[in-house]
Amino acid sequence: MNEQFSDFIAEAQTTLGTLANLETTLDQGIRIILEALENGKKLLVCGNGGSASEAQHLVTELVGRFRSNRQPLTALFLGGDASQITCIGNDFSWDDIFARPLQGLGQPGDVLICFSTSGMSSNVVAVLKTAQEMGIPSIAFLGKGGGVAGPLATLSVVVNSDSTARIQEGHLFMLHWLCEHLEEKFPQGI
Repeated sequence: MNEQFSDFIAEAQTTLGTLANLETTLDQGIRIILEALENGKKLLVCGNGGSASEAQHLVTELVGRFRSNRQPLTALFLGGDASQITCIGNDFSWDDIFARPLQGLGQPGDVLICFSTSGMSSNVVAVLKTAQEMGIPSIAFLGKGGGVAGPLATLSVVVNSDSTARIQEGHLFMLHWLCEHLEEKFPQGI
């Protein structure tokens, strides 16, 4: 096997191995999400770039399917409308591209879920502040120590890595773990 490929695998295994330290935090996040879904509330999910892909991936697994053909769970991706994002970015601020939809769609009891490898994205920071103002609990999947976003979230789940690729792999693993638990709880959907 190519030595670089072996090193790449070893680095990923090391990062994934540290996720065991986040089990208690993940369990808290699962409880927050379960409470919202059990009460007929929704999950509002966002992120930038690769983190946007992870946010969309989570929504797809919940609204579509993870393992079972169950009824859809209620989740929305806040950044999926190009005209909306460009309108908000142009007419207000690029920092508001997630916060403004949260203001329009968010209700008490909903949950905001953010993905950011750095925790420094100004639009993620803005949406977390908006969630605080609205009394909406938030879960932030982060890396690189959590950045500015870490203390703003109700619950921060921080992958112990400075590598964007390793952080995203950790986030993907954890979002699949989350989906596993939600499908156990809602085998037929809600």
